[in-house]
Amino acid sequence: MLDESLLDTPEGLAEADRRGLLRGAAEAGARVRTAVRHATEAGIGDLKPDGRPRAVLIAGPGAAATHTADLLGTLAGVGSPVVRLAPIGVAPAAGALRWELPGWAGSVDLLLITTPDGTEPSLSLLADQAYRRGCSLVAVAPPGTPLAEAVAGAHGLFVPMATSPYDQEEPLAASSPGVFWALLTPLLALLDRIGLLSAPPETLEKVADRLDHIAERCGPAIATYSNPAKTLAAELADALPMVWAEGPAAGPAGRRFAAALAELAGRPALVAELPEALSAHSALLAGPLAASADPDDFFRDRVEESPALHARVVLLRDRPISGLTAAPAARDLALSHDTPISELEPEEGGELETLAELIAVTDFAAVYLALASGA
Repeated sequence: MLDESLLDTPEGLAEADRRGLLRGAAEAGARVRTAVRHATEAGIGDLKPDGRPRAVLIAGPGAAATHTADLLGTLAGVGSPVVRLAPIGVAPAAGALRWELPGWAGSVDLLLITTPDGTEPSLSLLADQAYRRGCSLVAVAPPGTPLAEAVAGAHGLFVPMATSPYDQEEPLAASSPGVFWALLTPLLALLDRIGLLSAPPETLEKVADRLDHIAERCGPAIATYSNPAKTLAAELADALPMVWAEGPAAGPAGRRFAAALAELAGRPALVAELPEALSAHSALLAGPLAASADPDDFFRDRVEESPALHARVVLLRDRPISGLTAAPAARDLALSHDTPISELEPEEGGELETLAELIAVTDFAAVYLALASGA
């Protein structure tokens, strides 16, 4: 059950936030600026690449690496060379995960290693393997870790992860906003330098500014009625979110939101992109998940029962391609099955700015839902 009164009690939210999630979300803009500085000091701005790599391989544990690869691949556009190297192993622990380069990887490829840990033995071995294969190597991880030493030994480029003093107080959640931006930002600067996408320093500064703006709008001191993140969290209290994304930036944001709901708030969510979502989820809306569905006796006593879980569409919209939009059809489908809709659409701006806004608002919503439900 969601304690909605907690949403408008900043002191209570702070007390419940044992993992520092609200601080991570509020400081996302600062993390971007610190990460840009670390990337500059590491020498990314001085690189003189000899053409684009054939493939950009991304390795790292957990949701942070998955979301980073997803977002970078989207920004790289059609024909993106970004490939995530999924780990194998018997447990999601640093010593149990294993990564391997594909057999075809060689001197024309780039390996990116991203991790908020840095103690994974297999990632250090992967760095050595990349050196022996002739792959270019860049890593973002906490300084002073075994991975940092391995990258130096492999003659790769190491960028210290932008951390905060409180990061060591609790284990870092892979979906934590602070972790995500600390790992992503240096890679944006790097791939801008090699011409794979556009993320110059002035754009990253605009991203940081947009994240600061969202932190002001969605912070714990802002009341629910004027706070889009708290409002969304309250609307999802007893709902199964069906996240429908439309536009270039909305897809990665929707997938990250679903993962954050699962990891941070312990809530399931479904995600699909429009217009395919209309056919993929239409049968779900027509079934027992619909808000109008109540197969049991209408007159039974529900006082001691938990509320039934019903679907709620969360429509994340960026600029539709060529002006075409499936949003009206999405609203019609949801309302025809008495399914409520929550909509988020960013303010005007560049692709990275709008993406940052969608991610920031949904990150705050996932955190509020986690804190108010005692997750």
